[in-house]
Amino acid sequence: MKPRTYGPDASFCPRCGAPLAGAPPTVCGSCGYALFVNARPTASLILLDGDPVTPRFLALRRAAEPRSGLWETPGGFCDGWEHPEVAAVREGREELGVEVTLGAFVGMYVGGYDYQGETLPVLDIFYLATIGADDKIRLDPAESSGMTWFPLADPPPLAFETMDAAVRAAARQLGL
Repeated sequence: MKPRTYGPDASFCPRCGAPLAGAPPTVCGSCGYALFVNARPTASLILLDGDPVTPRFLALRRAAEPRSGLWETPGGFCDGWEHPEVAAVREGREELGVEVTLGAFVGMYVGGYDYQGETLPVLDIFYLATIGADDKIRLDPAESSGMTWFPLADPPPLAFETMDAAVRAAARQLGL
């Protein structure tokens, strides 16, 4: 999936300001800076309820655009040099108000994220996760307007294709 635009200054080098010969990927003819359109990494959780026979996963109802009102898995963008595992745990704390324990790596998927009129390339990274049996989830209302536990083997349509693919992969991983 290619972005519709790269940004308002895509026609100029971000290092020296010289005009660029073309849209990224390109190299500045003045200073040699290579400009790419790289996927932005995200880290997401497929939070399981602990039932080994018919596991369920937590889906959150998106409270904000893009795709407000649709179901999603908890997660978000990685910060700067943050490792995706660290970001996944942080996102669990921020969105759910609990400490999560990461399980198996599920996979990485290239997708798109609509932001301010652009479709940005993203690299969505998913992990299985659990919380303690006595932990009480406290949703961040800026992020989510509700939550439901769905059967992992029978998920609803999710907000992003990468989430659908990851939940199906997690079900296969667990032999469902």
